[in-house]
Amino acid sequence: MVGNNDDTTLTQLPEEILSQVFAGITDTRTRNSLSLVCRSFFRLERKTRVSLTLRGNARDLYRIPISFGRVTNLDVSLLSPWGHALFCSPVTADSPFLAQRLRNAFPRVTSLTVYVRDPQTLHLLLYSHWPELREVRLVRWHQRPPGLQAGSDFAALFSRCRSLTSLDLSSFYHWPEDLPPVLAANAATAVSLRRLNLLTTSFTEGFKSNQIESITSSCPNLEHLLVACTFDPRYIGFVGDETLLAIASNCPKLKLLHMADTSSFSNRREEEGGEDASVSRATLLSLFSKLPLLEELVLDVCKNVSESSFALEMLSSKCPNLKVVKLGQFQGICLAIGSRLDGIALCHGLQSLSVSCCGDLDDMGLIEIGRGCSRLVRFEIQGCKLVTEKGLKTMTCLLRKTLIDVKVASCVNLDAAATLRALEPIRDRIERLHLDCVWKENDNLGHSFFNFDLNASAELNDSELMECFGGEEYGEDTSKRKRQRFEYGFEDDDSFVQSNGNSNGNDNGYSCNSWDSLHYLSLWIKVGDLLTQLPAAGLEDCPNLEEIRIKIEGDCRGQPKPAVSEFGLSILTCYPQLSKMQLDCGDTKGYVYTAPSGQMDLSLWERFFLNGIGSLSLNELHYWPPQDEDVNQRSLSLPAAGLLQECYTLRKLFIHGTTHEHFMNFFLKIPNLRDVQLREDYYPAPENDMSTEMRVGSCSRFEDALNRRIICD
Repeated sequence: MVGNNDDTTLTQLPEEILSQVFAGITDTRTRNSLSLVCRSFFRLERKTRVSLTLRGNARDLYRIPISFGRVTNLDVSLLSPWGHALFCSPVTADSPFLAQRLRNAFPRVTSLTVYVRDPQTLHLLLYSHWPELREVRLVRWHQRPPGLQAGSDFAALFSRCRSLTSLDLSSFYHWPEDLPPVLAANAATAVSLRRLNLLTTSFTEGFKSNQIESITSSCPNLEHLLVACTFDPRYIGFVGDETLLAIASNCPKLKLLHMADTSSFSNRREEEGGEDASVSRATLLSLFSKLPLLEELVLDVCKNVSESSFALEMLSSKCPNLKVVKLGQFQGICLAIGSRLDGIALCHGLQSLSVSCCGDLDDMGLIEIGRGCSRLVRFEIQGCKLVTEKGLKTMTCLLRKTLIDVKVASCVNLDAAATLRALEPIRDRIERLHLDCVWKENDNLGHSFFNFDLNASAELNDSELMECFGGEEYGEDTSKRKRQRFEYGFEDDDSFVQSNGNSNGNDNGYSCNSWDSLHYLSLWIKVGDLLTQLPAAGLEDCPNLEEIRIKIEGDCRGQPKPAVSEFGLSILTCYPQLSKMQLDCGDTKGYVYTAPSGQMDLSLWERFFLNGIGSLSLNELHYWPPQDEDVNQRSLSLPAAGLLQECYTLRKLFIHGTTHEHFMNFFLKIPNLRDVQLREDYYPAPENDMSTEMRVGSCSRFEDALNRRIICD
């Protein structure tokens, strides 16, 4: 009811006000519920719906509703059967009419996502193009069709969408040599491009230097450029000084530059080699000087970039709008010599910083970053072997008011318990967390801390603050500083809490044992380890945790049979709000068929991983089955299907692999299950389904059976 008049209802509010209310609702289920209240709500919901992801079977395209005429963002990449041609293949006489019906149903589309198995899909879809189409994202995990001429995948798109401003190929497998000639042949479209994402994760070598130079030369107005390449000087076409300078000269309007070596797409947990990249300090200085509008910079080089401190100091002055930085294998990013800030610590406006494989970054470097980058909201550190709990804990204290998103991975001195202890200062504030489930014995340094008063640190100048960190030794040379870096005064956490926490009354992170704000948790764990130690490590109280991602990685071949029957998923019942899970065993390798004597095949490993999942109250589950690399197969086994069937609260289930039709029928016993799909979204996706795997007919039969059921809500 509205106001004091009992006869006035919400439906009688002016349509302009209700439209604003509806437009602010983004949750799909909430919008669907609102549309069922009354006819006026139905019309308003359709009128204000601007984003839509189509599900269902591609054979039913002729039944597309025409009430979503205001939709501008359309995703048709997830239609079933997943990965098959959007229209009939081979093309029939009905295909052009289905394409036309799709365009008529959504006449205002400006952003389109589509799975393009072959070029014919785009030819049909864009035969009479959407006049306002500006952004396109193409998806393909299958191999490039044989016999295609270079650029055939993009010919229809660039010739018929002259006003294209954004193209995303990050999930579209193609050949790097396909794109440059098409851009050169369609100059008007290339000039209109503002965003280009070429971070294709299925590449092995990426774009060569001459191809990158050609692309940037054809697209001078780019503002966002993301590209996969190789920085290894041993390869032909590697990216070095010349290519970086060409990018800066060709695209001076860049606001986002993301360049990643293709080796960074794999989960690199081992220490990187000592080879140097062909990227000099002078080139970095010139790159930053020529890109004054830069807001986000990612250089994941995977080869050593030495003496980068001075060049990074220039970032703050040359790129004043910089907010996000990610550096891979840069050395000397923060030297922490004396009381003066240096390197990346001088970028005071940073809100997100990610550092990986920085061999000389130590605790004092972290503290300098905490002092200088006081606005950090997100911090990621990976593969930095000198960083310890003391440095990370001091840094989180310095950033207590802003830091809410943390990732710590592959740091040898930071096991799970040490990482969680280091995050105690922000325990009540952190919202997103990634850590490695590495279980170690607590050492004597586990609770030690740099001894200084954080509450008074804001009032100290640099020299006074550095005295708190060790006094006169900061005036000495670097080698002596390294010998003396642990000669500071340490005290137990209890004394630090008393001096820094209690003075704030209720506003301190140490008296709080609950992770009240944590709603997303990401975990990495090695094959053979158990999840059962997670609560005891310090994550026993997460009252608002809603989503968890667990990545299990390693080789099952040669692993002994686990001594217990369960990996440990049942311990997650201690998180009352947990409703979404991503269980990723995609990088777990083993024998999909008969294993050698004394070893377990993947079906038994899946039983071990999934035991106990039925005790969780999950609404949505994404599951990546383990793989057998020798046969390129990721298939859901019988034990896995039986255990997933026990998740009675599931509404959405997505299997990122294949399975048998009769295994899928197990899921029909889940009472409220509404959305199920097999997605082979890994490269190379199986080209032809095996006779015993899910086929088009199998998928259709299962979906028909699923849709015939009565769902209570």
